[in-house]
Amino acid sequence: MSHPTEPTLKTLQFYSTAAYPCSYLPDREARSQVAAPTHLIDTATYSSLVEQGFRRSGLFTYRPHCDACQACLPIRIDTQRFAPNRTQRKTWKRLGSLQARTTTLRWNGEHFMLYERYQRGRHPGAGMDEDSQTQYKQFLLTSRVDSEMVEFRLPSGQLQMVSVIDVLENGLSSVYTFYDPDAIGSLGVFGILWQIEQCRILGLPWLYLGYWIRESRKMAYKSQYTPFQILQNGIWVEPATP
Repeated sequence: MSHPTEPTLKTLQFYSTAAYPCSYLPDREARSQVAAPTHLIDTATYSSLVEQGFRRSGLFTYRPHCDACQACLPIRIDTQRFAPNRTQRKTWKRLGSLQARTTTLRWNGEHFMLYERYQRGRHPGAGMDEDSQTQYKQFLLTSRVDSEMVEFRLPSGQLQMVSVIDVLENGLSSVYTFYDPDAIGSLGVFGILWQIEQCRILGLPWLYLGYWIRESRKMAYKSQYTPFQILQNGIWVEPATP
């Protein structure tokens, strides 16, 4: 059992889970370090935990704690220095007509139907394509920190994408985004660009994107948003090359 160093976190305890199959790299086992009890993790505490590489899924706050692997690297985008590449600029312009609306976390049947379509279209067989309404609510609608839900619609009113975002003391943390798998255009890219822009509007320096895994196609894309920092040996550093 180990503890982060901040005095404000001394009341928390940290436990290692049993090993389980890795979701991103085949033939590997993963292990997580979990922060508890959950009722003590408010926005200020969670902001400090994210600084140390933690992330949340519902009320479950964790970070990778694998025995012989350090492939999962926490990543955050420097929003003030971010410079979109040509493809990202085209995506921003192409999807600029999308209308964003921010709400509190709440149940919405239309959102859930889109979530089911997204999982079936983008992640078939991964388990999440069989999520029930209860699992969906626990995963995305349960939070003890400052969280927001953003829906993106066409001018016609058709729902295209939904993002769940945590508002931290020094940035935004992208929890999860799902979108119409049949829509034309790079909705996922637009969602990240929108969150970067929100950070700039709010004067927040960082957009936290969870974990970057160079060897995983699902996670390697995060290094396309530059400049970025990764957390290595407890220190946030800007790598010389992606």
